Amino acid sequence: MKNIKNSLNRFIKSLRNTIKRIRKEHLIREYAKNNVLFLVFVITCVINSTMLRFFCINSTENYLAIAPILADLAIVIVVGGLGYLLKPKNRFAYYLGFSIFFTAICLINSIYYSYYTSFASVSMLSLTQYIGDVGDAVVEQVIQIKDVLYVLAPIILIVVNIRLKKKNYNKKIEVKSERRKKTIKTVGVGAIVAIIFLLTLTPTDMSRLVKQWNREYIVMKYGIYIYQANDAIASIQPKINSLFGYDQAKKTFNDYFKDKKEHKDNKYTNIFEGKNVIVIHGESLQTNLMDLSFNDQEVTPNLNKLASEGMFFSNFYSPVSVGTSSDAELMFNTSLMPTKSGTAFVSYSNRTYNATPKLLKEKGYYTFSMHGNNADFWNRRNMHKSLGYDRFYSKEDYNVTEENTVGLGINDYAFFDQSVEKIKKISEKNDKWYGLLMMLSNHTPFAEVDKYGEFPVDIKETVTNENGQTEEVTYPYMEGTKLGNYFKSAHYADGAIGELMDRLEEEGLLDNTVVIIYGDHDARLPRSDYNRLYNYDKETDSILDKTDPNYKEYDSYQYELGRKVPLIIWTKDMKGTDLNKEYTNVMSMYDVEPTLGNMFGYYNEYALGHDIFDIKDQNIVVFPNGNWLTNKVYYNSQKEEYLSLTNEAVSEEEIKKNNEYASNLLDVSNDIIVFDLLKEDQTDENRVIENQEKGN
Repeated sequence: MKNIKNSLNRFIKSLRNTIKRIRKEHLIREYAKNNVLFLVFVITCVINSTMLRFFCINSTENYLAIAPILADLAIVIVVGGLGYLLKPKNRFAYYLGFSIFFTAICLINSIYYSYYTSFASVSMLSLTQYIGDVGDAVVEQVIQIKDVLYVLAPIILIVVNIRLKKKNYNKKIEVKSERRKKTIKTVGVGAIVAIIFLLTLTPTDMSRLVKQWNREYIVMKYGIYIYQANDAIASIQPKINSLFGYDQAKKTFNDYFKDKKEHKDNKYTNIFEGKNVIVIHGESLQTNLMDLSFNDQEVTPNLNKLASEGMFFSNFYSPVSVGTSSDAELMFNTSLMPTKSGTAFVSYSNRTYNATPKLLKEKGYYTFSMHGNNADFWNRRNMHKSLGYDRFYSKEDYNVTEENTVGLGINDYAFFDQSVEKIKKISEKNDKWYGLLMMLSNHTPFAEVDKYGEFPVDIKETVTNENGQTEEVTYPYMEGTKLGNYFKSAHYADGAIGELMDRLEEEGLLDNTVVIIYGDHDARLPRSDYNRLYNYDKETDSILDKTDPNYKEYDSYQYELGRKVPLIIWTKDMKGTDLNKEYTNVMSMYDVEPTLGNMFGYYNEYALGHDIFDIKDQNIVVFPNGNWLTNKVYYNSQKEEYLSLTNEAVSEEEIKKNNEYASNLLDVSNDIIVFDLLKEDQTDENRVIENQEKGN
């Protein structure tokens, strides 16, 4: 440590002497005059990366942080310094090529963050084949002024080069003997900046770079260029790990589960054993929709009715990653978390999963899934086989026309109507069946308002005018906004759920059936969109000023906690029983399989979640970025701070314990999928026997 300190002091002294010499001899002016392209390249690339954090990570402490600026600067200086090895006339092509490359990184991540609220991954390039299916949603995100700004970097470089060529700039600075010296000095400066950057890091920062699951934190600490390079390495790591890392992963897996508590029976054990199951995968349905009304019309009257008649889990979260809907399916069916790199559905569809459809098949159920989209979207054609579905009905099995299409495909009304006919035939041939119906209409960008039917999201009031006569006055409120369109879309989707329930009842398909409804993820709309909803001033048709006493602060914590999705378990004879109530303990999508397993009599010994009726108020919801939530506290791992939900202080010991729990859960879940650790679980025959014994 003493030697490092002495070396640092000598470096600082040398740096001071150099600065004095530079001032005395006007070297800065001369350097700038002879290195115009290099400086323009460096400055524009660093401005782009800083802008990216400014636009995406909406926090002053994030985009003004010095560490990511130093990291990006070091990378760009080193890359730019290598350009001095080329002749001056060839350097422009070199700088332009890398300027376009760095611009593409910023542009892609900006668009990707707008759509997924996460930064892009090289492993997700395989998903570009699906862009055509969600083209309207992506285009809407692309056409934003902020994204055009990144393109200015190479344009500025081109303009500067044109002016320099007119001044015969390249010949003036051509000195062959200086190329190598300039390269060494410039790369050296880049190395010094990198060392200064490394001194700002903590062991926690280093650990999170390796783990890669907190993308926003990495960009905030390391800058976008190091993040993208690290992500590229992480994307090929699973293939390397599958050759060299299996033994360590298996040991970690065994250690994690060796002390797992055995499942205990409770009053919910086997209450639904032998019943048929219909699962409704509600696209982009959030719980906050159920609390909203416009002009005395509920946004989701049918969801509200089902929740009031069934089991309603009101603090339910779906901690999806970049796989969005597919991640929700993974967690719901397997009690595993999304993978750190790529998605399980696309990258690991050939793995072994202890999934609900597979476990119910072992109990004599016929299992099927239905979705009006392309069967290859999110690679469902292959993944649904791995999850244990006997049959996957996709777009090719439905009558899809221009008239019954909304957004990405067949509208939910037509989809449900045709699905009921298929379920009738399945029910006639099978004593017990389990079916998944995946909705589609309420998918971003919520743009086809003309097809959603009449549902005004304005404010209508009856007032008395100057003549003493009453008249109706309308204030625009949420009309014409993205969030307002989402409410219209959700109301449309909710209507389809109502019609589905009526059809199922008419066909006698609800008599021995449990209906489970879950929202796959939140609407993924930015926090700023909610400001008008909560702070609307109808008199001025604008947003209240923050100084107004009626102004409601909707900060990042309220936003994160507000991303809850509904989970409803319903049977036609449940209303008025002791099951018919609201359950308020925090719960995650990966808790569903063990909870349902207890109710239906099947068991997954490698579930990462818990039976909510067993763990109750001790549950922890872990998010892919390392954040976690309990009934008492929400912890933000990026900021390393928490919000107390009970106004009670939380000890450092509890935070440390829960951080370790979250980290271990994310690691073991990833290892299970990447290394296919369940493949050697047991023979099918032994596992069937164990499932039956523990389930019963």
